[in-house]
Amino acid sequence: MLKQPRAVWAVAFACVIAFMGIGLVDPILKPIADQLGASPSQVSLLFTSYMAVMGVAMLITGVISTRIGAKRTLLAGLALIIVFSALAGASDTVSAIVGFRAGWGLGNALFIATALATIVVSSRGSVAQAVILFEAALGLGIAMGPIVGGQLGSVSWRAPFFGVAVLMTIALVATTFFLPSTPPTGRRTSLADPFRALRYPGLLTIALTALFYNVGFFTLLAFTPFPLNMTASQVGWVFFGWGILLAITSVWVAPILQRRFGSVPTVLASLGLFGLDLAAMAVFTDSRPALVVGVVVAGAFLGINNTVITEAVMGAAPVERPVASAAYSFVRFSGGAVAPYAAGKLGENVSVHAPFWMGAIAVFVGVGVLFAGRRFVQGTTVAPHGIDEGELVAVGDAG
Repeated sequence: MLKQPRAVWAVAFACVIAFMGIGLVDPILKPIADQLGASPSQVSLLFTSYMAVMGVAMLITGVISTRIGAKRTLLAGLALIIVFSALAGASDTVSAIVGFRAGWGLGNALFIATALATIVVSSRGSVAQAVILFEAALGLGIAMGPIVGGQLGSVSWRAPFFGVAVLMTIALVATTFFLPSTPPTGRRTSLADPFRALRYPGLLTIALTALFYNVGFFTLLAFTPFPLNMTASQVGWVFFGWGILLAITSVWVAPILQRRFGSVPTVLASLGLFGLDLAAMAVFTDSRPALVVGVVVAGAFLGINNTVITEAVMGAAPVERPVASAAYSFVRFSGGAVAPYAAGKLGENVSVHAPFWMGAIAVFVGVGVLFAGRRFVQGTTVAPHGIDEGELVAVGDAG
């Protein structure tokens, strides 16, 4: 699996940097708020704009990639990330950073949606090995984002943004030279296809479940740095522990549990435990050690859930898997867009405990949705060996 062409390593490296963007801003939320005179809800919009645009953009990634090809789509995504991350680092107002994070989200959507399919087409070995390689890059990126953001953020809150621009420039050059041309393939999809796919109850059930658990996920991600009240470097280390557990459970633990207990029971259990974890953080918000433990432990539950529920999406509706993925991503990222701002407002106007209660309740609602619709989801999973390489973009948004 490790004896891959340079094109595969170039795209895998870019994947690591792209997924770093999810947790990169976590450690610098409080420094940005302090230095630019912003409230928690205002800086939480860095997540909201990023996730909202990414969710909407997922609807058009298939339309674009089936018309211009995977390589051009990848390069366009990388170029947008470079431009907008650099502009965010050069900004002097929170509103400007929020706007540039939206552009970053567009670039990330274009890149992530086609990265896995590109790795599969270019790699040696089985499809399953390519998926593992991609999952490893995904996990490494999510784990490294907070620590890179924390260490660079200890120098300046601007440094993580410029760091991403530099790393993505390297990835852009490597992808340009090492990845062969990839002409458009497959049926040209339309903007209406994802919305039609949501008529299938299995896909709709999974998408709504993901919407509610993303409320809890992004409440944890966007609000916890404020009650933690640590330096950027310290927050980075805390979320690095979270990312490491997420990576380990998503790559190794989730498949074992899925084979042993099945997809629906595994997701119900992981989400239930995540909801209890958020409830504990709501009760013990004034205890910094309790928050640290709560954040790190949450990584294990989220890693299991991400892997299992994403695989379930691939077989949840009788449509092309990129179409199913676009519909699913659009719905679930709505939760990721709303939660950070809502959590910030609750923390400012109600109490520091309220955001975590909101997250816990939302996750339990997601458990209820999945339990109610479990008959539509049972038996929908597809093993990696059976995935057509043209359909593999569905896995590309597992983070």
